[in-house]
Amino acid sequence: MHVVVAGQGYVGLPLAVRAAEAGHHVIGYDVDPHRVQQLATGRSYVEDVPSPRLRAVLESGTYSATTAADELAGYDIAVITVPTPLRDGVPDLTYVEACARTLADHLRPGATVILESTTYPGTTEEVVLPILEKTSGLAGTDFRLGFSPERIDPGNKAWPFEKTPKVVSGVDAASLDAIKSFYDGLVETTVPVSSPKVAELTKLLENTFRHVNIALVNEMAILCHELGVNVWEAITAASSKPFGFMRFSPGPGVGGHCLPIDPSYLSWRVERALGQSFRFVELANDINAHMPDYVVRRLVKALNERSMAVRGSRILLLGLAYKADTADARESPSTRVAELLLDLGAEVRGADPHVVDDIRADPRLIRVVATAEEVAAADVVVLLTDHTTFDYGTILEHAPYVLDCRNRLADVNVGLADIDLL
Repeated sequence: MHVVVAGQGYVGLPLAVRAAEAGHHVIGYDVDPHRVQQLATGRSYVEDVPSPRLRAVLESGTYSATTAADELAGYDIAVITVPTPLRDGVPDLTYVEACARTLADHLRPGATVILESTTYPGTTEEVVLPILEKTSGLAGTDFRLGFSPERIDPGNKAWPFEKTPKVVSGVDAASLDAIKSFYDGLVETTVPVSSPKVAELTKLLENTFRHVNIALVNEMAILCHELGVNVWEAITAASSKPFGFMRFSPGPGVGGHCLPIDPSYLSWRVERALGQSFRFVELANDINAHMPDYVVRRLVKALNERSMAVRGSRILLLGLAYKADTADARESPSTRVAELLLDLGAEVRGADPHVVDDIRADPRLIRVVATAEEVAAADVVVLLTDHTTFDYGTILEHAPYVLDCRNRLADVNVGLADIDLL
């Protein structure tokens, strides 16, 4: 089939390449000319799609990338994988709406449009469907439409796109059949649900569950530190229970596109539709959003105990990505920690072997490599993202003091560094 994947980021590119490998003729559409230029030369910027894999589908002719909307004409399947950010706490569907209008210009009877972008329940039928009908002049029964939430987990080798079960839905039976058939050819398992609203809620439920439980252990870590109890040891002990417990670990905050944003979509929808607050989400947002502040407070206290001020201290942050062994720095708590420390007058340096491109960080942050000399020159080292590529033995050998926010150094028996756990 002729497939269009609109949006070639962390979600769209893996989907587009997988569809091309399955034998479809795929056009990756993106409004960013720099991205399209990179893709056209076979250079991938998404870790889950190595450049050799991208070049293979380019050379086979099953995949191409473009910024030209007129090249989308004649599609059988179009998938929307564009960003859905929050603007001042309100869902911003600008990209979804613009993409729907672009696809509607080329919509023909029998074609299928699938929304994958994370959003609130009702978006597919209340926002996308009217745009497609009005712009194309077709009735909703003339084409197929549904929602299938993305479940991309960057850097997860155990659960790549094709192995992760895919929830699918349609606005009617014919739409569900078409969408299920498409994804059946791409993934090992599809999970049909009764409506797009259920599929939309499924995605938000998954991430709200994670968000709330991470907030629980984050608050517990704060309280346990004051109580003098090792929360990490308690979590490990609780994890030995084979039922009724799922392990979540504390950290310096949450990042990526999902956890800082998706639960707020659900909270906003509940408030807008029912006039009620979603208290669990609001509390989790508050706890997780302020974990970078807590990290800084711990550093201020640690320096004070050493008769040092934050102002003028040299602080090395290890890890700028939000997740270990990935280059994804979207909404990373590391950038907030850096900003807070810089505002206090510290000399802040950041090391991350995975994040090589420019990120949305304070321009005062100095990018460095975590060499032995760099570690030794720091007054404080903060492990924010526990990449396996960091040399932890060297860190412990040369760092005078380490605040370990990931419990990564507990089993490294090298060096005499003063280690403090989050």
